[in-house]
Amino acid sequence: MSTTRQIVCGHCGRINRLPAERAPEGARCGACHQPMFTGQPIEVDEAAFGRHVASSDIPVLVDVWAPWCGPCRAMAPMFERAAQQLEPGVRLLKLNSDNAPALSSRLNISGIPTLLLMRGGREIARHAGAMDTRSLVAWTEANLTRS
Repeated sequence: MSTTRQIVCGHCGRINRLPAERAPEGARCGACHQPMFTGQPIEVDEAAFGRHVASSDIPVLVDVWAPWCGPCRAMAPMFERAAQQLEPGVRLLKLNSDNAPALSSRLNISGIPTLLLMRGGREIARHAGAMDTRSLVAWTEANLTRS
């Protein structure tokens, strides 16, 4: 019997089962047939955030940001470059705190940008403030190794 991993499609939100022995790089969604991984962060709302965090078997790195935040805007291209390096081992999400104030409050976001690293539905690491790509990737990998 083959073991599978659940991965949420960034395009349509459908939960896909991918055999563990299959490389995820070329995987496509069974519903919308789009690539499962594009090397780009996914903009999420509250519902999509919950789906990715609760239903995905891969770790999730969330950038909580706002469009008016200068450091958030400065970090955005670095977060995009980090997605190219971390996918498919980590799913990168962008959550606009202005569009999800209740979720931001539940997550105890007190300043932005804030990075949340989550695995198995729970937070395993948090960092407040902007980071460059190299630091972002190193921080993510170090915290995944520790947990």
